[in-house]
Amino acid sequence: MESKSKDKQMILRVQNLKKYFPIRRGFFQKIAGWVKAVDDVSFEIEQGKTLGLVGESGCGKTTVARLILKLLEPDNGKIIFRGIDIGELTEKEMKPLRKKIQIVFQDPFGSLNPRMTTGLSIEEGLRILGIKRGKKRKERLEKLLKMVGMSPESADRYPHEFSGGQRQRICIARALSVDPSLVVCDEPISALDVSIQAQIINLLKDLQDRLGLSYLFISHDLNVVSYLCSTISVMYKGQIMESAPAEELFENPRHPYTLSLISAIPDPAPGLRRKIEILEPDLSDSLITSKGCRFQGRCPMEEPRCLEEEISFEKVGEKHFVRCWKAAKK
Repeated sequence: MESKSKDKQMILRVQNLKKYFPIRRGFFQKIAGWVKAVDDVSFEIEQGKTLGLVGESGCGKTTVARLILKLLEPDNGKIIFRGIDIGELTEKEMKPLRKKIQIVFQDPFGSLNPRMTTGLSIEEGLRILGIKRGKKRKERLEKLLKMVGMSPESADRYPHEFSGGQRQRICIARALSVDPSLVVCDEPISALDVSIQAQIINLLKDLQDRLGLSYLFISHDLNVVSYLCSTISVMYKGQIMESAPAEELFENPRHPYTLSLISAIPDPAPGLRRKIEILEPDLSDSLITSKGCRFQGRCPMEEPRCLEEEISFEKVGEKHFVRCWKAAKK
């Protein structure tokens, strides 16, 4: 009975997800190796909660998002949304579920059609829901705009007439137009001014409280994810290095990569500066992964074993996991 109730609480369950891209070289474009963009990634998102997926550029965060949205097909693993393995669905079978999984992109200007007014962009979702043109659709459009802090009059304006923060609000309204239950936020504030970022984060938090939304929030800013996310997974070169509840991760980080990221967060009190854990530069080919730990060459705790063996994801707390045999023994 407990496992069944737990399954109902989990809106998304990703298990051992893998996606490799071939590296082709030479005149005949023969496969010379593989980019392990996503390699054995697993996580869960509870109903009404937020999972933060953090890591440096090129670590595979956006590839994970595209796999969940089925914009890319995985090579292996399962993506289970509300008890349905969407990896096994055809495009026709997937179509009804696309309304329930939406995305907010990093660049709001690039994700809006410059030839369509705000109203027409949002109304596409209302048309998919079957709301016919007329009073009902107009009322729903105005409600969505007000929900994200925009005036109803903005429906007749074009994307270039808005600021970056306003365009991102429009993108959020468009995502909400089809009544989703899971929203993938792919670095939604990184292209915005710092003064506007807090407004968008607070908007997302408010919408979650009001609508019961679940988020996969992709970012490289640990300050943001610590505020918004209930669980944080730290990703490096296609693998999750550490995963824990947000408070636990900041109070008791285990993996040396996590320690370095946290130590680099700017401290508002200059007199209380943390000791910054400076890592060795990554001089390896970031596209081609070698044997052993992905963090080899940069890790201060590295031993010969780390260079040869595959490193398992070990449990070190009730919901705390780390991909480091040495850190797991602490």
